Amino acid sequence: MQQSSHSPQSRSTSTSAIDSAVHLSGLQQTYLTIPEACPNTPLLDAIASPADLKSLSTEQLICLVDELRLFLLYSIGQSGGHFGANLGVVELTIALHYLLDAPRDQIVWDVGHQAYGHKVLTGRREQLASIRAKAGLTAFPERAESIYDTFGVGHSSTSISAGLGMSLALRYQKREQTVACIIGDGAMSGGMAFEAMNDAVQQNADLLVILNDNDMSISCSIGGFSRHLATLWESGYQVDISESGEPVLRARPSMQGFDRRNRHGELRAVPKIEDNLFKAIGFTYFGPFDGHNLPELLRVLSLAKQIKGPVLIHIYTTKGKGFAPAESDPVGFHAISKLAASSEKTAMSNDQSSKPALKPTLKYSQVFGEFLCDKAAADDKMLAITPAMEEGSGMTDFARQYPERFFDVAIAEQHAVTLAAGMATQGVKPVVAIYSTFLQRGYDQLIHDVALQNLDVTFAIDRAGLVGEDGATHAGIFDFAFLRCVPNMLIAAPKDENECYQLLNTCYEYQGCTAIRYPRGSGIGAVIERPAQLYPIGKGVIESVLGLEQATTKLAVLAFGTLVDTALKAAEQLIQSDNNLQIQVINMRWVKPLDCELLEELITQGVTHIATVEEHVLMGGAGSAVNEYLLNSSTAFKTNRVAITNIAIADRFLEHGSPAEQWVDSGIDVAGVLKQLQALLK
Repeated sequence: MQQSSHSPQSRSTSTSAIDSAVHLSGLQQTYLTIPEACPNTPLLDAIASPADLKSLSTEQLICLVDELRLFLLYSIGQSGGHFGANLGVVELTIALHYLLDAPRDQIVWDVGHQAYGHKVLTGRREQLASIRAKAGLTAFPERAESIYDTFGVGHSSTSISAGLGMSLALRYQKREQTVACIIGDGAMSGGMAFEAMNDAVQQNADLLVILNDNDMSISCSIGGFSRHLATLWESGYQVDISESGEPVLRARPSMQGFDRRNRHGELRAVPKIEDNLFKAIGFTYFGPFDGHNLPELLRVLSLAKQIKGPVLIHIYTTKGKGFAPAESDPVGFHAISKLAASSEKTAMSNDQSSKPALKPTLKYSQVFGEFLCDKAAADDKMLAITPAMEEGSGMTDFARQYPERFFDVAIAEQHAVTLAAGMATQGVKPVVAIYSTFLQRGYDQLIHDVALQNLDVTFAIDRAGLVGEDGATHAGIFDFAFLRCVPNMLIAAPKDENECYQLLNTCYEYQGCTAIRYPRGSGIGAVIERPAQLYPIGKGVIESVLGLEQATTKLAVLAFGTLVDTALKAAEQLIQSDNNLQIQVINMRWVKPLDCELLEELITQGVTHIATVEEHVLMGGAGSAVNEYLLNSSTAFKTNRVAITNIAIADRFLEHGSPAEQWVDSGIDVAGVLKQLQALLK
């Protein structure tokens, strides 16, 4: 790792002291490896709360930057989690907690990918290695976890709205407190952020917005707004802040890799103070500033927090700052898995040398990516849309092969849905790739702009079900409920990779609005059959029949999606303990339309017990659809005594943990399903 020569010294933190320390801003260290042992961080060890920062000199704060960054490298290496964004805001996090009086002053983080350093400085340093683990720290700020977490986040573009609400409530109560919102350039591309900015100007609210511009969301930022930010940076000038808080246009201090001349060798034109979007909206704008120049941040923020009305400070940072591999590959280092222990690495190495390599199972996002490329080659009407999730949704190959048919609309889920609707009116066939938890943000558009007009749009819904360590904000466990109540919608739930591919094809070929939902991560190793098939719409499949035909007790397990495999394993264990039992495990495939004919046949054939199994909340889910049909429309159910239970996720937000731990907590693992089936039979 690269070393620096600075050392902590006691000194005043006045404005003049800050000015004289500007030359120290380039002394932060850059690391090449993630430490496996806890690093020596004496300054950081002494920080139990933000109040402990107040006595530090500027030089000590710069030392603290290195210590915090090194500790984050070590800690995230132990736990896994969001990586690049946290390294990029170390200086900003320290500056905010040094200058503001948290928790009295309100610091609102957008999304929360970048809040690990904030957690460390607010008394959670010793717990950080537990982040994302069951019973450990949450992956994002959460009000129940700390008084310093002013607002629970996880989704994008919410901070300015939340901060504005705080500011207006404080003003109403005549409480003088600073509200600072930290939002990234990717999150700023979401329309909700601009709605809040518009209202902040209308309300003349005292609100400090800090735009952390690293030209990234998860993928690289795109669009007109991103180009506008780039123009502000490339001009070579900044709107600086004077000692009296007035905007002053100045040439920005030279930075590495910056040239004020254009490609023809000509000096760039001097912009006007008014030449930015934020000023046009009505914000007082300052920037762009180097977000890794801590003394400069201290100077600017100390002045800006005294200005009344809505103020925006534009800073430019590097995602992954201080860790060379992440700086060169910010997409790849957006998040990392925890490092294997040395003994585990040795064991893995030895094991791999003695056994043949196994072909890895495909991730469901890879299955979707393969389907896109295959279908695009066969159908030139197919277009694909994503709201800033190209890599996560498995669309990289498609985007490279068919750039004219790929549309990344940035973090704008509502726009993505209506964009697809507009495309569908012109004879093309759009596919919207979107995470289940983010489709919730485009629900009105799905109903009004797609389903009401019965337009030919396919929704490929990734991250359905429980997603593990990211917790409740990212769990995709509500989509059956909010989709199946919408007229004209078809909803498919594949059991494995092959069914995912075939049901994607079936939904795509259907003329109307369809949704197929599939989970995060890898499948079970099912081989994809080509050419693509068309499955009968609304028809389930009997996966297994166990036990005796003449059994007096007959159980039908109706499994939806990836819990088919869980239901099969639970049934196999159950049949071993009861000789007078027959079990049929049904792969329902479709939530809407439901295979009502199959339900009638099962009851007519003598089924005495029915259980539904799904990775979804209990209320409104696939089991509820079965209940509704049986109670309201089934003749056979009304004339036969059939006991029924629904196995699903209870009415609560699940705490974070591994997916396996969440399955256990929800009772939808093999043991949990078996226990509930036994209770049904009793």
